[in-house]
Amino acid sequence: MNMIAPSVIAPTPPRTLADTGLNTVLMRDILLKTMFRTNMDTVSGLSRLICLPIALTQELVDMGRSQRLIEAMGTLHANSGGEMGYQLTDGGKARALDALTQSEYYGAMPVPLADYSVQMKKQSIRNIQLTRPQLMGAMGHLVLPPTLIDQLGPAVSSGRSILMYGPPGNGKSSISNGIRDAIGDRIYIPRAVEYAGQVIVVYDPIVHTAASEEIDDPTALRKSGSRFDSRYVYCDRPTVITGGELSLDMLDLTYNPTARTYTAPLQMKASGGVFIVDDLGRQAEPPQKLVNRWIVPLEESRDILALQSGEKFEVPFDTLVIFSTNFHPNQIFDKAALRRIFFKIKIDGPGQSDYLKIFSLVAKKRGMPLGEAALVHLLKVKYPTINNVYANYQPVFLIDQMIAICDFEGIPYQMTPELIDRAWSNMFVREEEILH
Repeated sequence: MNMIAPSVIAPTPPRTLADTGLNTVLMRDILLKTMFRTNMDTVSGLSRLICLPIALTQELVDMGRSQRLIEAMGTLHANSGGEMGYQLTDGGKARALDALTQSEYYGAMPVPLADYSVQMKKQSIRNIQLTRPQLMGAMGHLVLPPTLIDQLGPAVSSGRSILMYGPPGNGKSSISNGIRDAIGDRIYIPRAVEYAGQVIVVYDPIVHTAASEEIDDPTALRKSGSRFDSRYVYCDRPTVITGGELSLDMLDLTYNPTARTYTAPLQMKASGGVFIVDDLGRQAEPPQKLVNRWIVPLEESRDILALQSGEKFEVPFDTLVIFSTNFHPNQIFDKAALRRIFFKIKIDGPGQSDYLKIFSLVAKKRGMPLGEAALVHLLKVKYPTINNVYANYQPVFLIDQMIAICDFEGIPYQMTPELIDRAWSNMFVREEEILH
């Protein structure tokens, strides 16, 4: 279920070019590059592409005309409401090409870093307040001890960092995803941010899920009262999930030397949302080194990024960071690093009672009838061989194995001691030496 969150204040559309907070030369050049790359020749079409209201787009076109970079084509588009068409002059093409050699970026006008910082404060993840029913609603598919919800609730509501640790296969990743689902409101993500004349692309369709009611068309926005600045996209709070592939360079600005453009790092794309670092300890970088990179952001809610020139600047760090590991924290962190992680929650395997609940739920979902003799065999014969250590993943594994066997043998789904033995043999690898 989606939580009820304080309504996020929308960024207001700019009424003048000055309201954009951008240098007019930068805006003019982005307009010229957009015309050059897309061949769009109407003001309404350009308005949609550069994400500015029609009146401001017309103002930029008129500026280009006064500088002899844009000219009217002298004909009206019958299929564009009788709009005048425009094209680049030879001088405009030359200027567009020159601008493209400096940066290939074109399209949506960026948002100044200062404006972006203000908007992030309005929609901070720390404004979220979860109640017990809301969190349990998002975790409804999981069998969890009540004490775990006691710990998770304050941790998520704080918007601070969380470390979940414990033996593998007990739902740390599922709990992380449940937390993500519990944070059900929406925020405004800038398509791009501008700092010192450099444009940094932030909006990423892989990370950001645009709301279905989002309206990209500035013309439509005008007609409906211009609800928000269309340089932003109205999205679900973002979630970035990384695992063993995470490396330190993914937390830096990505510069494309061919296109001469910047892309925001993962944590900036996750701003206002959740950053899940799964399987901590499996990365090429030592966990201590990864967490050291996060110390200032976690404590001060700000991150430091650097341009190719070496110039450093601050961006908001407004992200709920969830670390998940199979290692004991003392094995991978020193005390100083652990102190910086605000909540540390152990995720243990289930007891026998919860294990049977999970087993029964999975069997019902998969259409596998429960067999009493098979369950007794599983609990009295098989689990004692591993010291009765239960894990949340095991019911799913065993039942799916039995289903695969039944499908292969051409028999109805059933649960027998023999099928339990066959399924169990695939869950663990026997300790033995392999001769090469």
